[in-house]
Amino acid sequence: MTTSFRTAVMSLAAAALLSTPVLAEGSKLDEVLARGHLVLGTGSTNAPWHFKSADDKLQGFDVDMGHIIAKALFGDPEKIEYVNQSSDARIPNITTDKVDITCQFMTVTGERAQQVAFTIPYYREGVGLMLKADGKYADYAALKAAGSSVTISVLQNVYAEAMVHAALPEATVDQYDSVDLIYQALESGRADAVATDQSSLAWYMTQNPGRYKDAGYGWNPQTYACAVKRGDQDWLNFVNTALHEAMTGVEFDFYAKSFKTWFGKDLTPPQIGFPVEFK
Repeated sequence: MTTSFRTAVMSLAAAALLSTPVLAEGSKLDEVLARGHLVLGTGSTNAPWHFKSADDKLQGFDVDMGHIIAKALFGDPEKIEYVNQSSDARIPNITTDKVDITCQFMTVTGERAQQVAFTIPYYREGVGLMLKADGKYADYAALKAAGSSVTISVLQNVYAEAMVHAALPEATVDQYDSVDLIYQALESGRADAVATDQSSLAWYMTQNPGRYKDAGYGWNPQTYACAVKRGDQDWLNFVNTALHEAMTGVEFDFYAKSFKTWFGKDLTPPQIGFPVEFK
């Protein structure tokens, strides 16, 4: 074998070695299975997403997403250790491995997706309008037609005026510094409708059946998803599978029951036959 041929063979071998995929040291999936429980980061003060019951048990729609994942892991939805975290700890607790996953009404953005890996969405949030059931206006069309005669109560925010005017350009906007006050304004007649997150309105109407109604219009969409550490495709794939099958497959009944509990709405079961997500 000539020197030049030997050199060429060695170069090809080195190139092949460098191009061979490096296997991951171990997935979070294997770690969680070996540990025997899921470590879930979430909050405890924002109904209907995550809050304490009268007997001090953590509950809510975010918490139920954790139950779905735990059941997929262990066949037991209760095998969860909760880490109660503030909103600004959601990403740091993932990147430092303090939690396996965060499910905490976390809005998906491009900036955040540079820091964590988002799962498939489990809820689509947006702004909605709530009316008194026996109020002056029947629905969104009536509110819009009334123009400047309409007053909308909204939580105080630098974007509040622009947010309301995106749906009702001529409405008067009254801002309040607490959620309770925006509902009180509607109840007292100082406001004709409340504008806030649709999930919050759905929860409030569930807690006060028959007293209020949805105006039938939503805007400012944003996606809620769980988040995991970047770089672990096995773990992300597993969580996505668990959530997907809760919304479209074998665990749909659990997801639908949770949706009904926290948002007061019945979901249509997934259509049998061609998978609806590929239509």
